[in-house]
Amino acid sequence: MRNGAVPLRIAYQGEPGAYSDLAVRQHFGADVVAVPFRSFTEALEAVADGRCDRAMIPVENAIAGPVRLALDALDAAGPALAVAGEHRLTIVLCLLGVPGAMLATVRTVRSHPVAIAQCRIFLARHQWLDVQGHADTAGAAREVAETGDRAVAAIASEMAAERYGLQVLARGVQDVPHNWTRFVVVQRA
Repeated sequence: MRNGAVPLRIAYQGEPGAYSDLAVRQHFGADVVAVPFRSFTEALEAVADGRCDRAMIPVENAIAGPVRLALDALDAAGPALAVAGEHRLTIVLCLLGVPGAMLATVRTVRSHPVAIAQCRIFLARHQWLDVQGHADTAGAAREVAETGDRAVAAIASEMAAERYGLQVLARGVQDVPHNWTRFVVVQRA
């Protein structure tokens, strides 16, 4: 909290339950207000115009490499914003389905392309899965919950499973067990 009264407002790209949401809460603590935005640009604009105090932006993943869209948005923001710190988040990707679903019943998997890129080995082993890109891991999880379809699953966090009432069908589906994403904390310069 700031001055013991007003909590920090931290912008992030994604929906509640996204890995960026988890990074915000780990880095800033429970008293923070995590504010979701549809894009990295919108999250950074919220910092630049004062609607949010900081932003948490992913810039690199151990498997997928640089997060180009985020880095491009940071470059486009220019000198009005500055990196004020960083946070490394351990990423454990999970296959999530509606209650009663099983891996054998799943035919379609949705997730963010960066998360999909981190699960190539799992997806190659389960070639019957039709993989579809989504704007956000947690958004994919929310949509799976809304469909109620046992044939559709999402690759997302356990936090997203809890938030949207999904069950974990497979845990640790990323290619390497020591997966991480490096986030930067951005504030007004």
